[in-house]
Amino acid sequence: MRRYQQRPPLEGLRREIARARQEKSESKSTSGFVRETYRLSRGQARDKAREWFSTWPKAAYWTEVESWRPLPGEGDRIEFTMRRLPTAD
Repeated sequence: MRRYQQRPPLEGLRREIARARQEKSESKSTSGFVRETYRLSRGQARDKAREWFSTWPKAAYWTEVESWRPLPGEGDRIEFTMRRLPTAD
């Protein structure tokens, strides 16, 4: 006859996950920047970056390519993050 152990309560884990998510969302909102990350082919990535710069000019929105890296093993695909201010002051 097998004996099954009772599972430990998960409430502590749930609280910790909720706390970590809350801290993460607060840190995003306090930076003041809007960020979007994309995974596109190199040509599409350049086009998307140009689109951001034409839609939100660098001088007014501080638009920039925050990170840009080729994805290993995925040919010419690039992962990049664009960053800008939500409004021009």
